[in-house]
Amino acid sequence: MNTIKTDFLKNGFTKVDRLFDIDTAQELLDIYNHLLHDKEKTAHLRSDLAGQNETNTKITERITQIMRPSLIEPQLLKHIAYSKALQQAKDLLGDDMELDFDMLINKAPHTDTPTPWHQDAAYWINLPDKRAVSCWIALDKVYEDNGCMWFLSVHNQNVLEHNNLPNGGALYCHTDTSKAISIPLDIGGCTFHDGFTLHYSRGNTTDSQRRALILNFRPKKMIELEREQGMDHTGVRKQRS
Repeated sequence: MNTIKTDFLKNGFTKVDRLFDIDTAQELLDIYNHLLHDKEKTAHLRSDLAGQNETNTKITERITQIMRPSLIEPQLLKHIAYSKALQQAKDLLGDDMELDFDMLINKAPHTDTPTPWHQDAAYWINLPDKRAVSCWIALDKVYEDNGCMWFLSVHNQNVLEHNNLPNGGALYCHTDTSKAISIPLDIGGCTFHDGFTLHYSRGNTTDSQRRALILNFRPKKMIELEREQGMDHTGVRKQRS
């Protein structure tokens, strides 16, 4: 068993130093930046994980999330990031893994807004097969000051109690995070984590964007079951717990 898989099965998360190179990342960034700036085209899939400011709708988005960007720009699916991440997901959890959904998350410069501690499974419906893995791909060099990922293992499949930040913001939970670790990455590096692993990132206090592409994989039969129940990852955020 390779080190990446060993780490993932033991801790619920692992990292790949380089999924693809900087030149290949630029192809993604061209599409990413277009989607980031086209608020009209992405409006039905777009939100601010920090929560909307009801008194000033023109305020800068602090944590921009665009769900299912490949529905708008299908050429994303042809990028090597998708095929390489899928192969890693299959290596980690089995050959029946397929892409469930993708998303873009950007932290704008000097917004200094953390993504709170949460478990992805808190957003998902309860499925009989719990296997799932999210690939978080850095499209900028990421470190603590601009919002790299922090992880904390959960050695069971329990979903903690979560609540929503005000005005449509992200889910969050309270737990002891004193043993959490941060994972800085270079451009084209990535992490993989399961749905129960707690994770968080600090706010971006730097002069640059912090752009990430996230790909979520689960068994093909579970994706079909999700869709039958109306779960397509394009709607309003809900919480399971």
